[in-house]
Parts: sequence; structure tokens; C-alpha cells
Amino acid sequence: MKWVGKPIAKTDALAIATGRPVYTDDLSVPNTLVIKLLRSPHAFARIKAIDTIAAAKLAGVECILTYRDVPGVRFTQAGQSYPEPSPYDRLILEDLVRYVGDEVAIIAAVDEKTALRAMELIKVEYEVLAPVLDFETAHEHPSTVHPESDLYCHFDIGMDQLNNIVASQNIEKGDVEAELARCEVVVEDTYYTQAQAHAMMETYRAFSYLDHTGRLVVITSTQIPFHVRRKLSRALEIPAGKIRVIKPRIGGGFGGKQTAAAEIFPAIVTLKTGKPAKLIYERQETFTCTSSRHAMRLKVRLGADRQGYIRAVDIQGLSDTGAYGDHASTVFGVVGEKTLPLYNKTKAVRFTGRVVYTNKMPAGALRGYGATQGAFALESAVNKLAAELHMDPAELRLKNIIRAGETCLTYGGKLLGSSSLDRCIAQGKKLIGWDEKYPRREMGQSKVRGIGMAVTMQGSGVAGVDTASIEIRLNDDGNYTLLTGSTDMGTGSDTILAQMAAEVLDTSLDRIIVHAADTDISPYDPGSYASSTTYVTGMAVVKAATDLKQQIIAKAAAFLETPPEEVAFDGQTLRTLAGDREISLEKLAELLVLGIGKSQLTAYATHGSNISPPPFIAGFAEVEVDWETGKVELIDYVAVVDCGTVMNANLARIQAEGGLVQGIGMALYEDVRYDDKGRMATDSFMQYKIPCRQDIGQVRVQFEESYEPTGPFGAKSLGEVVINTPSPAIAHAVYNAVGVSITSLPITPEKVFRGLGNR
Repeated sequence: MKWVGKPIAKTDALAIATGRPVYTDDLSVPNTLVIKLLRSPHAFARIKAIDTIAAAKLAGVECILTYRDVPGVRFTQAGQSYPEPSPYDRLILEDLVRYVGDEVAIIAAVDEKTALRAMELIKVEYEVLAPVLDFETAHEHPSTVHPESDLYCHFDIGMDQLNNIVASQNIEKGDVEAELARCEVVVEDTYYTQAQAHAMMETYRAFSYLDHTGRLVVITSTQIPFHVRRKLSRALEIPAGKIRVIKPRIGGGFGGKQTAAAEIFPAIVTLKTGKPAKLIYERQETFTCTSSRHAMRLKVRLGADRQGYIRAVDIQGLSDTGAYGDHASTVFGVVGEKTLPLYNKTKAVRFTGRVVYTNKMPAGALRGYGATQGAFALESAVNKLAAELHMDPAELRLKNIIRAGETCLTYGGKLLGSSSLDRCIAQGKKLIGWDEKYPRREMGQSKVRGIGMAVTMQGSGVAGVDTASIEIRLNDDGNYTLLTGSTDMGTGSDTILAQMAAEVLDTSLDRIIVHAADTDISPYDPGSYASSTTYVTGMAVVKAATDLKQQIIAKAAAFLETPPEEVAFDGQTLRTLAGDREISLEKLAELLVLGIGKSQLTAYATHGSNISPPPFIAGFAEVEVDWETGKVELIDYVAVVDCGTVMNANLARIQAEGGLVQGIGMALYEDVRYDDKGRMATDSFMQYKIPCRQDIGQVRVQFEESYEPTGPFGAKSLGEVVINTPSPAIAHAVYNAVGVSITSLPITPEKVFRGLGNR
């Protein structure tokens, strides 16, 4: 192939490196109102009185809005296709605040200084309520986080509102208890994964104004422009046709910007005042007032025979969604969806549990979306099973993993279309030096090195739900414009889509103009989440480009007065097979927009998939542990990835390395923590530690391609699966080094040191 599979630089790489792209705040106009949000100092309280008189009189204050001044329609901030499975449990502002940082009032002023001064003048009287802070006892707490009667769910997600249960799940195939009783070896343990912050470079921000026709225009750093439009329409009670959402360049998202955390506040100010308004979250607000990964408790039981075949998997989960139910049921569901199929020699599997409200910052979407938590628990349990069986963990997995052409208990007879996980494991072992290093090596001076491993799977888009649309048109100069609603978050997805279009149209990459994410112009796309862009949107590109190519050939055939099947097209020239007549693409494009051509050629395509083919990864970690301090240093991390056909090795490697580093951060450093009053203690980069280059040792990535028959050019997803293996692999390496089993993340020196003492 000419373009697909080639390690091409991102089309916007130089522009980004030289600071030329335009971000949300760059597009705000002079005299834009600056918004600040007064936030609750209490984890749970009812507003008894609020006095804004003095603040409103301050010169330069344009408006102050409280719960009395905004619509009372409940909605969700979760960026999901309609009807959303997340509960409608929010109001723009409410007299009940549910976490430290919940919005109390919106202040709009001529500048930031005035807005902050006005905020100080607002007086609020609270009735402080007993907060629900421990998610393990939330269901029996006397306080009800959401006592309102107008909370609404589109589906039965197993909610028990009065007992703080947002959602419940129960998937069982076979008789788990009976099968466990028959197993010769059973292991069990309980694992805890922490809340994790997105820590993207660009904080949340949005800018709004009314255009010349009176329509609301919102420019926002978002992954989900079309979902944002729908949420604004509901919350503001105005038709979606009166709203336009534009996504400029965004400075990272990692799932956080799959939640509409900022857009509604400038939008309502613009509607109230008729003036442009903008809201830029400070870093502290981004940490404390948006969303994080769902913290979870996962109890795992595995049963196997003496030969090492896993016959039963039982996972019982509990998830902390915080103050609101954004993504609550779906993240939790993915825990089971992306663990139960991985080992398919089972005779019984079960995933059960619930998601609960607490009075902490809401949880939401974050790269990995439940599979990350599930992988830590399941893979840690598999490593424990290997130790119990005295079996090499790699060999245990090779005995049990699902392979291409096979099915599993939860697939309903459907066959796995592609997998090279067995080759990923074999190649990873070779790269890490598994046979020479496993399980440990004494290094002297109180240092010992251990190696560990894990495997995992993810998905490619949301099966049977999300669809993406693409428009490609032939311009009058012979170039092409590709219109998409997907969001390039820095991943290079615009480049990937252009590569696919160029491949089909047999043209050069510089002749593809990508225009992305404007709800007035772009065809519908659910947004960049669920690892969907390459697989779902990419297939829409292939369909549209194929259609356009056929249209070009048909039009050329008419001009050349020959049947279409007698026309050859090399991307630049269309000629008869006999070679006696030809027309250049540029000339054809010119003629098509004149009267004789009658129409500009445009192709549309929409694609959705009934399946979500999983990418796979095998991760291997080598760590060095200090016996005297418990300090863990990551020496080497090897990841071998099956993402189907690799579209662009450069961009795939960058994606993989970035996800691995986030996973390493979750394994060793990152932890969203709260004090006993519900205040977040890790609200800046001084307290919340993410790994820098010196912290991650050597990271190596290789690819073992498979071919996914339902994907564009055989491709599957890549963006999320790469975050999942570091936590269990590093925990396994620590265990192999010093015999300490860490079951709660992150793996801190204190936990290792205490474990050494307990030994």
C-alpha cells in the first residue's frame, strides 16, 4: 500500500511544534465576559440562603446567577450517544451541593479581577449535612446523596436511589459456585484501584457568543462536539438547531473531555446577557471540579485444574462514581466485558456488583474506561494462580487465552475475528529476557530485580450504538476535502483518516484537506472516545472515498464517451484502457463545477459496527526494589501490541508509549486523595505526582499485526488498551522481587516496606 501502514509524520506536527495551532482561548474576542464559579466548601450541604446583592452592585459585574435563575431540567454531562445510559441527575445549579467544589453561583464580569472580587462578596448560608465519603459503606449510610424525585434514567440500570446505589450489574454464564467447588485449585483476593486524574496539558475551557442570526455558538476544548450540543439543548431548554458547537485544536483529553464540564456556564451567561463569555478552569479546578477515574474494589476468585486450565472466573465489584452518575453503569460494565472473554477455557464466569454515589468529585471516562481496573484485578489473580500452580505465568496464559476463530461464554457463539496475543506474549518474553531473568535477580547493596507480566484486551468503538459519518468532496482544483466530526486530541487521528482517504483515492496526502468537528458543517460523529476513530470513523472514510472514486470514474467515462469499466484511474489521470483518450483529474474537477458538469462530486458514508473487535497487548515489567526502603524503580517495560493492521507506525508508537506512561503513573505514583471532610488533598501537580521521563526507565513497544476483517484495511483500535497492563505487570514484578503482594494501587514504597515487615 502507498499510504496505509507507512510511518508518516503527523500532518500538523510542525505547526504544533512551532506553536501555530489555534486553541479555544485564542478565538475569544475583545470585551468577552470572564466567568468565575463560586463553589461549595462543603462535601454535602443544602443552601439555606444566598445573598448576591453586594456582589451584583460591584462595577464591572455583568450578571450573577444562582439556582433560582437557571432552568430546572435535569441532565447528564456524560458524552454518550442518545439515549444515554447515565442518569439525568444534574441541574446547572441546585440548592443541594454534593461535593467540595460543586457549583453554587455563576459570576460574569468584565475581567477576572472583578469576577473574583464579586465572588468574595457573595454570602451563602449552608445547612451542612453528613457526607458519604466511604464508598464501601455508601449503601448503608443514613445520608442519601440524591434525594430528589425528578432524577431520570433512560434504562433500568439497577438504581436504588435511596441507598446511594446508582447501578447494579449481574452477568453469569454457567454455575460459578458449582464449578469452583469442582476446581482443584482456587485462589481469591480483593483488589483496590484508585481514582486517577486526567492531567491533560490544557485545562477545561469554553467560549460562547451569539452569531448574527441570534444562534448560540460555543467554541470548546471537547472530545464530543455533537454530544455537547445535545446537552446544552436539554439543560438550557433551547432547540439543538439554535446551537453550534466548534472544536478547535485541543490540548489533550484522555476521556476527561468526554464530559461536558465547562460549556454550559458561558452558554447560559451569553443567553442571559447577549454578550460573549468564556470560562477557563484553573488547574486546581481541573483537579477538583471535573472528573477522575472511578475508584473500585474488585474481589476475584479463579478456579483451575492442576494442568492450569482456568475453569471459573468470578469477579465481584464495587465502584465509586462520586457525586453524579456520569458514565457510572457503562464504565462498570466494561470491567466485566473486557475481562471475562480473555480466558475462554472456562466453564462458568460471573461479574456482579454495583456503583454507588459518594460526596466526592464525580468520576467519569478516563482512558481504559473500566478495563484498566478490571485488568489489574484479573491479571493479579492470574499471576497468583500461576504461583499456586508453580507454573510459568506466560505458559499459563498461553494455555487459556482466547484465539482467533474461537468463542467464549459471553460472546453468544460469535467468533473472535483476529488476535495475535500468543505471538505478543512470545515476543515480549524474548524482548524482556524472561527465560533468563524470571523471577528475580539479586543485585547487591539491598537491591533485587524482579520481572512480571500481564495481558489485556479492550474494544474498538461501542458495538451497536455509535456510528460515524464522513463527507468527502472533489474540489474544483482537483484536491479533496474530508469533513469529519471526530476529534483529534493530539493522537494524529486526522492524519490517519487522511492516509485512508489518500490510499483509496490513490492521491498524495497533501491533497487531502481535513476539516474537523463543527456541528454546523461536519457530518455526525459521536466523538473521540471508546477507541473508535480508526475503526469506526476510518471505515466510514473508506466507504466514502470508495464511493467518490466510483463517481469520478463514472463522470470521466461520460466525458470520454466510454463505459466506466473501460476507464482506468491512477489518482491523477483518467484514461481509457485502450489509451486513446484521457482527462486529468484537475480538468475533470474544473468541468464538473461548470454548467456542463452539472454538479460537484461529493460522497457521504455512515458506518457503525455490531461488534467491537478487541485489540490485545502483552506487557512485561522489570523493577528494582530496595529491601531497606521499599522503593520501587521501573527499569524496563516491554509492550507488544496487536491492533490489527498498523495504520502508521510512528503515530502508533507514540500512542502506545503515552498510554504506557499513564499506566505506569497509575501503578506507582498517581492517587486522587481526600481528607476526612471530603476535600481533595491532591489538587495540584505539587501534590498529585505524575511520572516524568526519569521515573519510567526504558519503555519499548513492538507490534504483532493481525488482520481484523471488519476494520478498515484490517485495523483495530490502539488508544486505550495500552494503559491497562502496567499496574498488574509491575505489581507482579514487585512480588517476584521481594515476595510482597500489593493489592491496592498505587504501589508506594510505604506499602512495600510494610509488606516486607509483615513477611
